[in-house]
Amino acid sequence: MSRPITLFTGQWADLPIEKICRKAKSFGYNGLELCTWGDHLEIDKADQAYCDERRALLKKYGLNLHAISAHLVGQCVCDAIIDERHKAILPDYIWGDGSPEGVRQRAAEEIIKTGKVAKMLGIDTVVGFTGSPIWHMFYPFPPIPAGTIKKGYEEFARRWTPILDEFQKLGVKFALEVHPTEIAFDIHTAHLALKALDNHPSFGFNYNPANLGYQHVDYVRFIYEFPDRIFHVHMKDVYWSDTPSEAGIYGGHAEYDDYRRYWHFRSLGRGKINFENIIRALNNIGYKGPLSVEWEDNNMNRAAGAIESYRYIKKMDFKQSDVPLIHRRRISQCKK
Repeated sequence: MSRPITLFTGQWADLPIEKICRKAKSFGYNGLELCTWGDHLEIDKADQAYCDERRALLKKYGLNLHAISAHLVGQCVCDAIIDERHKAILPDYIWGDGSPEGVRQRAAEEIIKTGKVAKMLGIDTVVGFTGSPIWHMFYPFPPIPAGTIKKGYEEFARRWTPILDEFQKLGVKFALEVHPTEIAFDIHTAHLALKALDNHPSFGFNYNPANLGYQHVDYVRFIYEFPDRIFHVHMKDVYWSDTPSEAGIYGGHAEYDDYRRYWHFRSLGRGKINFENIIRALNNIGYKGPLSVEWEDNNMNRAAGAIESYRYIKKMDFKQSDVPLIHRRRISQCKK
């Protein structure tokens, strides 16, 4: 195994932190990617003593920490529409009175605090969402006035650059999980996001092939397009239908486990993502960070799924060759 295999705790936030530590260790994982909801990592409580306690707890179970995740709060930094959906995912102290701009401002402050917490924890990566001022315009009807999309990226940059500047001072990076509803949801929009930020050194991506695969985005090419901007990797699988379905790519408002959907997240190795090609591409760009399992399969027991996913990735991951191909060929020729 050439890289640590960690478990993202976002789908396990209903369990107390010590219980998920105990489970992850029994499943075989090397570490955790702690989410900032539930009691796994509480940003409002996280002073240095709190962070030291969290590190000690992970150490007790032989687990490492490489990244923390702030998807829910990050979503609220620059979403154009703030409503009951956001209230459901936010702590009360960030929702406040629910005024949209107040929510955005408090969310931005919380993300900066999250960067400081990462620093206190001794890590350098925060994974999360950014939200988007323009996602609701992803389909261009009614016709989108000229310049509107450009203004949306400018708005994103206006809200996120101050956060990223603070991250840069801390020596911490923000890894956007490229995903529908975010400012970057495919290869093209990821380029636009980087351009809008003038290639800010603290901004990059959390690579998650499942979010790209069901959109029919070339998820292996994504790795080669952004070799120096992949700060973290989620291992997640997805299945999509070989035949037309009732609900299209974005789900048709059907629930996640509805059989009429075109795609479903699945336990690793049970979907259509080609992890062999992903591992080879990650080797080629020199990615040495963790492979963090984001387990999600509505039709499978999650403990069984987490165990098989760990074993699947452990078997699949392999080190890049340390002998250049041309050198190997010369050795072979000399032996003839």
